[in-house]
Amino acid sequence: MNPQPGLRERKKTQTRELISDTARDLFAERGFDRVTVAEIARTADVSEATVFNYFPTKEDLFYSRLEAFEEELLAAVREREPGESALDAVGRFLLQPRGVFAPAGSDDARESTDRLRTISRVITESPALLAREREVFARYAASLAALLAEETGAAADDVEPAVVANAMLGVHRAMIDYVRRRTAAGSEAPEIARATRRQTKRALALLEASLGDYAPKGGVRR
Repeated sequence: MNPQPGLRERKKTQTRELISDTARDLFAERGFDRVTVAEIARTADVSEATVFNYFPTKEDLFYSRLEAFEEELLAAVREREPGESALDAVGRFLLQPRGVFAPAGSDDARESTDRLRTISRVITESPALLAREREVFARYAASLAALLAEETGAAADDVEPAVVANAMLGVHRAMIDYVRRRTAAGSEAPEIARATRRQTKRALALLEASLGDYAPKGGVRR
C-alpha cells in the first residue's frame, strides 16, 4: 500500500498546480512572451521567489508536464516484454492517446479543439518556447540513447544508440509538426487525432525494416 501524502506535501502540490494553472491561463490570454513571472506571482497570490522555487525558469511554467512524458517513455522501453524490440515499445507508447487527444471526460470535441488551438498558438508565437521545445526533444533523445546503450552494451563512442533514438523520436517530432499544421488549417481535434494515428503508424512502419529487431528485450530476437 502506498502511504497517503502528508499535509505539507499536499499543500506543496496544490501551490504548484495553482501557479501552473495561473500561468497557463495568462499565457493563453496574452501569449507567453507578454506575461512576466511577476504578473503570474501576483495573480496566484504568491511571491516571485515561490514561483521560482517550483519552476526554475519561465519556460518550465508552460512545459511543467513534459518530465512525466520522458519518464513514461523510458519506462515503456525499460519494462517491455521479453523479445519485444525497442521500436515496438516506443511505437506502442506514441500511439497511446494523451493530452487533448486523450479519451474525453467532460471535454467535448469543441473544447478539445479550442484547447489544441490555444496550445499551438501559444507555442508557435513564442521563440522562447520553440527553443525550449528543441532542448526538450534533444534531452528525450539523449535519455533514450543512454538506455539503449546500456541495454545493448554499446561502447562509449558508439553512435548507434544515438542514431536509433533520434530516428524513433523523430516520429514524435514529425507528428507534433503535423498536428500543428492541421490545427492551423482549421481541422477539428477528433479528425486530427485519427489522422495523426494513421500517420504515426505509417512512420513506424518505415522504421520497422531497419530497426524492427534492434535491442530486443533480453537479447531474444523474434
